[in-house]
Amino acid sequence: MQPIKILLQTTIPSAADDWSIARFSQLAELLRTHTDADGHPAFDVVARDREQRGQPDTVLSRLDETGFDEMWLFAVDEGDGLTPEDCAGITRFRQSGRGLLLARDHMDVGSSLCSLEALGKANHFHTRNVDPDPSRCVCDDPYSTHISWPNFHSGANGDFQEVAVVGPTHPLLRNEAAPGGVIRYLPAHPHEGAVDAPDDEPARVIAQGKSKISGKRFNLAVAFEPSDRGGPAVAQSTFHHFADYNWDARLGCPSFVDEPPGDGMQTEQQALRDTHRYAINVAQWLARREP
Repeated sequence: MQPIKILLQTTIPSAADDWSIARFSQLAELLRTHTDADGHPAFDVVARDREQRGQPDTVLSRLDETGFDEMWLFAVDEGDGLTPEDCAGITRFRQSGRGLLLARDHMDVGSSLCSLEALGKANHFHTRNVDPDPSRCVCDDPYSTHISWPNFHSGANGDFQEVAVVGPTHPLLRNEAAPGGVIRYLPAHPHEGAVDAPDDEPARVIAQGKSKISGKRFNLAVAFEPSDRGGPAVAQSTFHHFADYNWDARLGCPSFVDEPPGDGMQTEQQALRDTHRYAINVAQWLARREP
């Protein structure tokens, strides 16, 4: 069987002191070294940042013409990360039946995703596609006062959070090697974003977290089943579930991150195993292969 071709992509140009694709190196390495039952590479991974801001990206704007089976889009921009041409290429890509993961962050970080039609509707931001429930439009993280809602506090960077399975266990959350056969942990982050399942789409919330500040439940992941509208997709509450810094805080972060990190991902080995399994599950499911 041919390896699954994956594009790991950010919405900003390369920058050493930002969340560029180089800060997702552990994810890229995990996928590149994963093998199938016959010992062959399971994934063929390309990792890149976008090109110049404000100009159509040569890959994203023609994504449907590439040989990629799926794209993981880390929306780390402030709202200007995708041009109309990029959005059109991404939309055609999914309409062709191929898979997408969208991962944003707090407040308006990654709000360029709002231009992606159905998948954009799954993401609520501070000023774009605002959550219709006013009870969720309040600050949850009281420590980083420069960051407003949505900013659900699931724990320190470098620590883990407990995952609550919502509804029937989705294939993305299965881990036969874990107690109970399900993923129980994902990396924590002090200010996660807001995702939800649009009412008019074949989508549902599959996992929730719990704020360590307010005790509120918030959505971690929304799964879009493949349909005549497009291929499978996942809307993730934060790209920090996949960033090097959140898998191992010793790997460092941009200078503007000032919250003190934790080390729970190293002291609780099941947390890292669950996180790795989740990433592998996503990669397989987006390509319509059973995790």
